[in-house]
Amino acid sequence: MLRTLYQYIAPQTLAWLIVALPLAGATINGFYSLVASRFHKHASHSFTSLIGCGLPVLSFVISLLIFVTLIGFSAGQDPTMITGPLFQWVVTGNLTIDLGLKFDQLSLVMVLIVTGVGSLIHIYSMGYMGHDEGYARYFSYLNLFLFFMLLLVLGDSLVLLFVGWEGVGLCSYLLIGFWFEDPTKAAAGKKAFIVNRIGDAGFLLGMFFIYATLSSHNLPPTEHQYNFFNFEVIKHHSAYLMPVATPICLLLFLGACGKSAQIPLYVWLPDAMAGPTPVSALIHAATMVTAGIYMIARLNFLYVLSPTAMQVVAWIGAITAIFAATIGLTQTDIKKVLAYSTISQLGYMFLALGVGAFSAAIFHLMTHAFFKALLFLGAGSVIHAMGGEQDIRNFGGLKEKMPITAWTFVIGAAAISGIFPFAGFFSKDAILWHTFHGGHISLWLIGFVGAGLTAFYMFRLVGMTFFGQPQMGRGEWQKVHESPPSMGFVLLFLGVLSVIGGWVGIPEAFGGGDHFHHWLSGVFGKMVVHEGMEEGHAAEIILTVVSLLWSLHFAILASVIYAQRREWPTKMAEKFQFLYKLIFNKYWIDELYDFIIVRPLVTLSEKVFWGVIDAKVIDQYGVHGAGRLMIFWNRCVTAVQTGVVQQYLLFFVIGVVLILWGFVF
Repeated sequence: MLRTLYQYIAPQTLAWLIVALPLAGATINGFYSLVASRFHKHASHSFTSLIGCGLPVLSFVISLLIFVTLIGFSAGQDPTMITGPLFQWVVTGNLTIDLGLKFDQLSLVMVLIVTGVGSLIHIYSMGYMGHDEGYARYFSYLNLFLFFMLLLVLGDSLVLLFVGWEGVGLCSYLLIGFWFEDPTKAAAGKKAFIVNRIGDAGFLLGMFFIYATLSSHNLPPTEHQYNFFNFEVIKHHSAYLMPVATPICLLLFLGACGKSAQIPLYVWLPDAMAGPTPVSALIHAATMVTAGIYMIARLNFLYVLSPTAMQVVAWIGAITAIFAATIGLTQTDIKKVLAYSTISQLGYMFLALGVGAFSAAIFHLMTHAFFKALLFLGAGSVIHAMGGEQDIRNFGGLKEKMPITAWTFVIGAAAISGIFPFAGFFSKDAILWHTFHGGHISLWLIGFVGAGLTAFYMFRLVGMTFFGQPQMGRGEWQKVHESPPSMGFVLLFLGVLSVIGGWVGIPEAFGGGDHFHHWLSGVFGKMVVHEGMEEGHAAEIILTVVSLLWSLHFAILASVIYAQRREWPTKMAEKFQFLYKLIFNKYWIDELYDFIIVRPLVTLSEKVFWGVIDAKVIDQYGVHGAGRLMIFWNRCVTAVQTGVVQQYLLFFVIGVVLILWGFVF
């Protein structure tokens, strides 16, 4: 079948369609939305859904075809395909940038996650956003987001990755502030955009470092001699980058901290909950926040040159993981709890990257995409049924009214808590074991404690939302209902993935083949992935069992307390009032940033940059000064225009005398 298909269309052409189809959907729905609003008509939901959901699904199908093709045609070899340049984007004296796509094990995993989970979120959105007036505009933004994310993970150069990087930043601004009529939601979109720009400044400086270093050497003439941003070129000439590997990696990591919400640039992500819930699922599960993880994994050959940068990545990840987990213990907004859980889980991925367990980081990225999308969409189902209510203190007992949402949410909570046999158990265990086996005991201990906190705050959320006695009024309770089939189907599908999604990475210590890690060894190298792992099967089994019992203990404890003994946490909060307020107020980090950074900059801008430099110097002496100068010359010229002929003759004679004087002397 595939051979017949490839007689009519080449695999490289299909590869470009993966990226082009979401862009086409964004263009069509965007234009359709503009035309409908111009003529004051409602956009057809059927047409919008067909384009907005159909094209991403088709993109996913093509991704599967490419995956099957490369697996089949590359038996015994690494499944890799480079499309070659569609065209040369930039050609200068010593720099060439081609527009090409790269398919290997890493990008295949990413593209299947982005298109697969992204398509499910698009389908879910049909039910969730069905009554919104900006339906067509919403799907246009969503498709555009998917296009930029696909460009990010498939681009064969750092420049194309950066274009996708900036594109998802733009789309996150549009989607977080989708309901821009609300000043709070508009401010949240602006905050995400600005914080990401801070990180992106570091990313750009890292790129400039790479270009400056490689262009300063007389590299051997090759086919890609001046294509300094191409991943293969950077890898081939990485020896030249060794002396400056640490500043390059740290600058690029600053960009990753912004995009993937790590300390100190994590503050935008909790506020991003202002957008529609499917947007939260798309941003926090499969796409934008994983961009930093993918970037470091793609440049793994560069990061291994700098042990210092690897240590920084690992420690920032570990500290972020436990820091965000503690905040999740006290939050009462269902989406805010999930937001801080995302920050924490991203911290685990950075921890894995920092200790050299690149495949474990990508493994957790994949399973996280399944269970975090499930959790956010489950939260959206609850919010949809509760008429927009998001405070979990007003929920309770919802499993009776919403069984599909409740039990799929429990599956997602078990998966993120690392409970056997759900997907997160295997990926979390892989990170902790690689950390311990690498001799990073302090980092392992932080990750171990964070795993227990994760189980506690997730089952606190489960207990307060779906179990115990209803906390809402009788009238509100009667209105609660299960979500429509388009939403329920997606929850069930993601629930299945959250159960079986980790089975491809069952470790050899438990009789599995560790297939996922071995498959990615073609990108990360066998030595980095599994050096000496066979020697520690007994230790791995012991640590895994201890970690499982640790998480299971906290999950059961939280379920019992918050479903049956809700008064106990209130008493504890009163007893440890200062500690509770500290964590509940998120350590006052936002207020601290506002006091130290935001207010001084705003004051400086208003009083100096605008009040003095702009208003008094530029406007007064530049803009208005130029106008006053013209008026002065106009008056001078007007003064000599008297209409007296004798005066004109006098000026003429004076002019002639001056000219003759110039020639003679």
